[in-house]
Amino acid sequence: VHTTSRMRVVTTASLTPTHRASQSPSLNIIGDLIGFFDAKLNREDRTEMDRAMRGALVVVIVAGMAFGVGWGVAWLSLNHAFGWIIEFLGLVSLLAARGLYDHVSAVARGLRLSVVDGRRAVAHIVGRDPANLDGPGVARAALESLAENFSDGVVAPVFWYVLFGFPGLLVYKAVNTMDSMIGHMTSQYRAFGMTAARLDDVLNLIPARLAGLFLVFAALFVPTANPPGALRVMLRDARFHRSVNAGWPEGAMAGALGLALAGPRHYSGGTVNDPWIGDGSAKATPKDINRGLYLYVVACLINAMWVAAIAMVRFSL
Repeated sequence: VHTTSRMRVVTTASLTPTHRASQSPSLNIIGDLIGFFDAKLNREDRTEMDRAMRGALVVVIVAGMAFGVGWGVAWLSLNHAFGWIIEFLGLVSLLAARGLYDHVSAVARGLRLSVVDGRRAVAHIVGRDPANLDGPGVARAALESLAENFSDGVVAPVFWYVLFGFPGLLVYKAVNTMDSMIGHMTSQYRAFGMTAARLDDVLNLIPARLAGLFLVFAALFVPTANPPGALRVMLRDARFHRSVNAGWPEGAMAGALGLALAGPRHYSGGTVNDPWIGDGSAKATPKDINRGLYLYVVACLINAMWVAAIAMVRFSL
């Protein structure tokens, strides 16, 4: 799941052919730019050190360009009467809350029809091959993706926007997209994508933990959720995840719903024998997906509320 040292769930920033149609134009442009550099600089005949240096250069170039564009949008918003419209449209296109909800909801609907339909729907949001997943496996994959992408696609972009405005948001999305495309522990990307993956880990350190806390708080307002269980599992099991960040929201999700997530999983490159996160049942169902979506919506509202509170404090000063 998220970052280099593990097989990753595909995030909403990912730009594989399956996902390109649903991406914002700005992310498609970033993805095309990364793909261009990947083809030109990440060649098999180069040494690992050479590829690592070239990958670091790509991060500097892409992040720098994202900062420049973000700064330009922020300048327009502050200096032109209708400049804020451009920034607002950028925010709407770069935040993935609704798109994530729709993709995960489609998995629940598909599973109610058949396991095959569920596999087809979950293939849009996970990096593993769903062909070997049974019904509970499909449901768990959807919930894991929901939890991680709540952090990557909702909390983290808002966090960096609050701190540094539109430039912070666009730089984060650029780094997250680079991680999605080249931040893999494969022979092709281990060196070239190392800088992108490590920087993405750093940028998500605080947002991932905030996302876990928001899910814990959200469980207080979801009748079928278990708030103490969400907090207990998150604090106890987050460290067992292969990702330094994804275990926090996934642990909160697992504890809140009384499920066991993660665990052994099958990818095209083989089986990953990860420990389970949570001590509940691994037999997740479409009903559990809907419970997770309820939790996700409330957590999104909590995320919006803390931003609104910060804005009110700023405007009152």
